[in-house]
Amino acid sequence: MKLELLITTNGFKGTWPAIEYGAWLAGAMQVKATLLGVTENLNPAAIDDHGPLEEVFERAVELFKQNGVVYSLEVQNGEAERVISEKANSGEFITIVSPLGRPQLRRWLTGRSIRYLMETIRGPILYVPESRLPLKKILISIGGIGYEVAAENLAFDVAKAVGAEVTIMHVIPPTNLDYPSTRDVREHVNDLAQTNTLPGRGLRTALEIAQQEGLKANVTARQGHIVEEILAEVREGNYDMVCMGSPYSASGLRQFYSPNVTAEIAEAVHRPVLIARYKRE
Repeated sequence: MKLELLITTNGFKGTWPAIEYGAWLAGAMQVKATLLGVTENLNPAAIDDHGPLEEVFERAVELFKQNGVVYSLEVQNGEAERVISEKANSGEFITIVSPLGRPQLRRWLTGRSIRYLMETIRGPILYVPESRLPLKKILISIGGIGYEVAAENLAFDVAKAVGAEVTIMHVIPPTNLDYPSTRDVREHVNDLAQTNTLPGRGLRTALEIAQQEGLKANVTARQGHIVEEILAEVREGNYDMVCMGSPYSASGLRQFYSPNVTAEIAEAVHRPVLIARYKRE
């Protein structure tokens, strides 16, 4: 089944990047888009931060028409995070979201909305804190254990549609272990894809698939703190999108004790981040 785009807004002005980016992406990939507007019970103090939903829809419809997008409009009442999650799980969507304008105290107490959405939405999420167009360079971060495969394949589809270049990267984290396999990885940062290590094979396989798809692609590796190294690569490479797997791909208790690297990147990178869970065939 071909994925559709679910573009979301609660009327907060900060959600406009999701609409702008979603309209462009739907046109580029020639897929249908649904614009979901969520009417929430607003605190009177927050009214100035939320434009009327009707006005947002009018602007969005103009964008859809300009990009030749087949679209539908839907409005629901309730808390945006819950409504968006339920709608996203009702079909085959790439859900496009931006910051929902939550007060700082709420973010501090419960975390940012993107973390809840990552946990509850089973399909791919495109988080757009800022719209960065045109899309010329995509960074795909792979962890070497396979959970990034869905995001990787989706990124290739996007790259093909818009003619973007892709870089596939693995970050070697600090470790005190001194097994032969870990030594091989640490000693081959500059040619990791040529090794027979697990991350080396992952890089090589991803590169081969990208090249078979006709993409301009390359691989790279860095060593250090994972979040810091990904952010450094994004800055130095001037990438327009970051693609990562979801920690909720993991089975068992892994997701509860492992750092949520993807969420940390999404909150800090100031670029669109494509997130997808691994799905076993």
